[in-house]
Amino acid sequence: MLPLYDSNPTRRVPMVTIGLVLANLAVFLYLLMLSGTSSDLFYYRFSVVPWEIAHASRLPLGALQQALGYPVSAVPSKQVYLPLLTSMFLHDGWLHILGNMLYLWIFGNNVEDVMGHVPFVGFYLLCGLGGILAHVAIYPQSISFLLGASGAISGVLGAYILLYPRALIYTVFLFFIVPIPAFVVIGFWILLQFVEGVSSVAGGMSAGTAWFAHLGGVATGLILTGVFLPALRRRRDALLAIPPRHWFQG
Repeated sequence: MLPLYDSNPTRRVPMVTIGLVLANLAVFLYLLMLSGTSSDLFYYRFSVVPWEIAHASRLPLGALQQALGYPVSAVPSKQVYLPLLTSMFLHDGWLHILGNMLYLWIFGNNVEDVMGHVPFVGFYLLCGLGGILAHVAIYPQSISFLLGASGAISGVLGAYILLYPRALIYTVFLFFIVPIPAFVVIGFWILLQFVEGVSSVAGGMSAGTAWFAHLGGVATGLILTGVFLPALRRRRDALLAIPPRHWFQG
């Protein structure tokens, strides 16, 4: 199932969601201008490497060469913990970034509408951090680069399913576009992440899709939203009384 848009218009301009989409696209376009070693070392410097987080140290030269797949003269300077933030704005291909930005736009604008601009920024970053730490906890010895906004966006999905469980998500299903309730679309997505994550651990795989970053992000989103759910529902209900801005429908 591929969600395309929802039937849930916003009441305020989703400034943060728009800003996050533009920031991610800007970083991605900048990376397209780099090539070869320059691109690879940029990814290294600003991506999370679980081994580095677990050991509070940069990779040894041999491990970096193994991760890159070719020799380099030295390990570049790097603030080991800075990528806990910067990695959320890196993507390694068009499908990666377009898929993430589609999900962020569909679900992020409504969650921002309820939470407000500033709280949504904090919520988004905390969900991303929760996703990263979950991945590191499962794969503390991994030297593979972890990057992408998926963990943060997974948290947004967690908030959406609690705030708008019955909102209709227009989804590509069996070559048709059909309206499906959010709790079905997101619930199926969570189940898929769990099955794939367990399968990857059972199969001894540590590279590829960061399933546990998704699970950690959505768990963080569910917990944070759940803590403030009564207040958020009151804000949601108050917003429903305001005429919607259909041109910001996600």
